[in-house]
Amino acid sequence: MSENERLQKAIEATIVAGYQLSTEAFDYLCHNCEGTDPLAIMNMVLYEMKYLKEKPFFIEKIFLENMVKQLTQTRQAAQAVQNGKTQATVQTTTQSIENIGEEQKTQGIKVQQSSRPSVIIDEGTFYPYAKYIPSELKILEDATGKLTSNGTLEEYKALFQDRYKRIEKILRQRIDARAATPIREALKSQPKTKLKIIGMLTEKRDAKQQTILSVEDLDSSATVLVPNKAPDEVKKKALQILPDQVICIAVVKTRTNLFLAEDIIFPDVGRKVPQRAQEPVYAVLTSDIHVGSTKFNREAFKKFILWFKGKYGTPEMREIAGRVKYLLVAGDIVDGVGVYPGQQFELTIRDVHKQYDFAIKYLEKIPKYIEIILAPGNHDTSRKALPQPAIPPDYLTAIEGKPNIHSVGSPCLVNIHGVDVLMDHGRSLDDIIAVIPEMSHDHPEKSMRLLLQGRHLAPVYGGKTMLSPENRDYLVIDKVPDILHAGHVHVLGYCNYRGVLVVNSGGWQEQTDYMEKLGLVPTPGKVPVINLMTMEITVLDFKEEN
Repeated sequence: MSENERLQKAIEATIVAGYQLSTEAFDYLCHNCEGTDPLAIMNMVLYEMKYLKEKPFFIEKIFLENMVKQLTQTRQAAQAVQNGKTQATVQTTTQSIENIGEEQKTQGIKVQQSSRPSVIIDEGTFYPYAKYIPSELKILEDATGKLTSNGTLEEYKALFQDRYKRIEKILRQRIDARAATPIREALKSQPKTKLKIIGMLTEKRDAKQQTILSVEDLDSSATVLVPNKAPDEVKKKALQILPDQVICIAVVKTRTNLFLAEDIIFPDVGRKVPQRAQEPVYAVLTSDIHVGSTKFNREAFKKFILWFKGKYGTPEMREIAGRVKYLLVAGDIVDGVGVYPGQQFELTIRDVHKQYDFAIKYLEKIPKYIEIILAPGNHDTSRKALPQPAIPPDYLTAIEGKPNIHSVGSPCLVNIHGVDVLMDHGRSLDDIIAVIPEMSHDHPEKSMRLLLQGRHLAPVYGGKTMLSPENRDYLVIDKVPDILHAGHVHVLGYCNYRGVLVVNSGGWQEQTDYMEKLGLVPTPGKVPVINLMTMEITVLDFKEEN
């Protein structure tokens, strides 16, 4: 919005709320607020007016002056940090995703790190800008309440047919795959005929430095050979195909029913300009809290909670905290009970109901104007098979009467301030890392990028990720999000892929014995925060240095 439009919105908001501006207040808003958002000022004024016992008919100039003064103080504190006038306890790196290349790697990501001892700054300079902005939260897609599976063979067949049809439709929207031929017709073609076929990968095997792909559509099946003399790019694509993934293959017909691959086309996402908020509000992404585990970093998480209230951090960190409107938690809120053998020896709380009660006690200390969205992970009490419905209400009785805490399923597509966020715990990342060369736990964003390319959150059937045979495949990525958010691997990683901000938010659990056996080094306490207006990322580190 332009300055004039925001001024008009500010005046409209005042009238709708039942107030009028005095002549002096109107002139001040129009001419004396340079550099300050008039709509933000009026939102703050109207919020404060709600708590006055005797509400005036006219809003006077002094109300506006007080709001501008508070905003100016906050801005000056942040500017002082940037100019080196204040002794900062953090190192700042804010990266605009326009400047993050499509193939950007996350090695060497700089983060804001709290120094030792930790600093609790005087509350007087903290101003919660987001408190005066109405929330804009919509749950666009959530399978909770729609799941009907009985686990029959016919249901599994229907699940894969639904997946095929919907991803085939996505593929045929591409110019280079629009004219793909059904496999049955391709098999009838003459030798040396060039064509394209769409199929689901049923098997991939290597033989004599060649890759053999078995694919099928709804009617027929075919065998495709990726020869050793194929271009390196094609051989690389063949290595990245996941079992049960739907792809398009450019082929040449041989004298037999064998096809030779010339190219492999993934459904992928087109380049997009991400949607953005119209005002500078922030979303915090996190996951894998694991309350109840002996490895849960309680001290770092307490700092995290204090930061939301403006009671921890430097002025720059507090400026960010004041603009946080949303907290999205992508699963594993608690460590659970009986999730893996010997877990009872690594628990501080052995009752899962109490684990949730403790988790909510932390979250309820976050300011009420912040919307908190909780999705389940494999350690939570929701069923393990995907898609996961929301955590059963019996385990979340502590959130009753707390309208700012929302429980959703996984995956779930939400819209926050006009920005679409696809949130999934990320259980399938284990399967990708197990079968695709060059994928590792150290860079989860690379595996997440493959999910976007295949337009499916968990394509592999029969691996570590259990899939429920629903009448609809809720894991197909029909709508391309602005942000893809996952967790599970406990390692922070992010990149920009074709305009989609891909974020794995790490977690709050120190290295467990199981992680050590895997060679996995977690990054607990590092939290990505996104400015929804600019789509910039700032990473905060709440863990003390050893």
